[in-house]
Amino acid sequence: MVEIFLIFTIFFIHGAFPAPDSNEPHYLGKAKHYWDAGWCAQDFFCNTADAHQVFYWTIGWLSLWLPLGALAWCGRLLTWALLAYGWRRLSVALVPARLYAVLSAALMLTLLDRSAMAGEWIVGGLEAKGFAYALLFLGLEALVRGNWNRTILWFGAASAFHVLVGGWAVIALGVVWLTSKDRPAIATLIAPLAGGLLLSLPGLIPALALTWRVDPKLVDQANLIYVFQRLDHHLAAEAFAPRLIVRHLLFVVALAILVRFAPDDERFRRLRGFVAAAVGFAAIGMMISALAPLNPEWAARLLRYYWFRTSDVMVPIGLALVLIAILFRFELSRPKWHVWLLAGAMLAAGLPLAQTIVRRHRHPVPSADVGVANLEAWREACQWVAEETPPDAVFLTPRLAQTFRWYAGRAEVVSRKDIPQDAAGIVEWWRRLLAIHCIDPGTENARWRESLAELGAERLRELGREFGADYVITSAEPAVALQRVGPLNPSFAIYRLPAGSGNLQSPDGTAQP
Repeated sequence: MVEIFLIFTIFFIHGAFPAPDSNEPHYLGKAKHYWDAGWCAQDFFCNTADAHQVFYWTIGWLSLWLPLGALAWCGRLLTWALLAYGWRRLSVALVPARLYAVLSAALMLTLLDRSAMAGEWIVGGLEAKGFAYALLFLGLEALVRGNWNRTILWFGAASAFHVLVGGWAVIALGVVWLTSKDRPAIATLIAPLAGGLLLSLPGLIPALALTWRVDPKLVDQANLIYVFQRLDHHLAAEAFAPRLIVRHLLFVVALAILVRFAPDDERFRRLRGFVAAAVGFAAIGMMISALAPLNPEWAARLLRYYWFRTSDVMVPIGLALVLIAILFRFELSRPKWHVWLLAGAMLAAGLPLAQTIVRRHRHPVPSADVGVANLEAWREACQWVAEETPPDAVFLTPRLAQTFRWYAGRAEVVSRKDIPQDAAGIVEWWRRLLAIHCIDPGTENARWRESLAELGAERLRELGREFGADYVITSAEPAVALQRVGPLNPSFAIYRLPAGSGNLQSPDGTAQP
């Protein structure tokens, strides 16, 4: 219990930034609307298909009683506790010595922050994948102990929370089974495989339903938008910074070298096989990305499945566990070396945590608000909206605003951050984004507007009629020839759009009365 508490404390230090974190408005806004359809009832994103049903059922119901900020913190604490429990079990399965699990947890976070090339993380804000990674740790613990049945069940449960985290784990497990010398007969795994599949269905079925009975051309269009326009920094290797790719490869090479000094037993062989499978997925993703110019539609169909995510997390996980195994061996065989290596490992793991504390103290800004030029003015505008506008009001908001729904509790026509998951929703999201925020879309001169004020009063009225918006938030300058309401702050202006904007649009782009 002491070790679990210490690991939890490390995770707390690493992830306890003010709410909301960058993805919390996206996940928790959807979860709140799932349980209370009257909240942001006309919001475009909230009314698109739900892809994380298990997360909404396990956490979202708390939004009926808790404000979003309190819900975020309660969920974070629960997630970090589960991650700490799972990590301690995994670490002790490989190095059964006191306090080594605490050091390995700190090393894992440090290495993950410095090795990820596709932006993946484990400890942070509240969202579905935090629970999935806690279950992944428990599955890995069962795997290194040789309990294949429990591994399959844990990975199935992880798939229920996040189908990609669990799904890639299952595929990697298949690779380990194929290459393992002591693998069990497939006949003995039929029952756990059926159980794992059953556990995964609450996450798998909603994910598959996102493209059921949808025109294949529409699906291809949605994939292109999803992969190459919105999430290329996670999905398409050509969008990764070259230094991140090189750095990740260096960590892979370091792991390949250091694993030779780790114990050569079946536990580490299975872990090594799992990490090698994850790196193999990333290599395949690299090849698909390289071939993307030849057939972008084909590449987008494949790249949308996050080929680089598992390598991003498993390389630092494997490296942290191998490092503490080497340290433990040196404690018994080379005590003098052990003292210096232990001190170095503690310094390498502790300094980043200290830097995080200092950074948070100097810049206590929620991650979701990092791009806001004047956060105080933004919150003032959102507070006025929450207090002075009808609950069913709909807003045209700045393109990069991520927290309007979080602070104001009102619907917005479109937000760049909140891309839907279903094909029809993705295409409509992109259409709205281009119509409202893009200059000369589809041309070589296409660029994003700095402010909705650039559109002018007449165009804003047209957009209000088209998308059913009642208000618009722009930069304070230049002024727009509309009725200005709300607080007169130096950064943002709120304008009321003319009445009669009844031509609302559903997520599939069809008109609603």
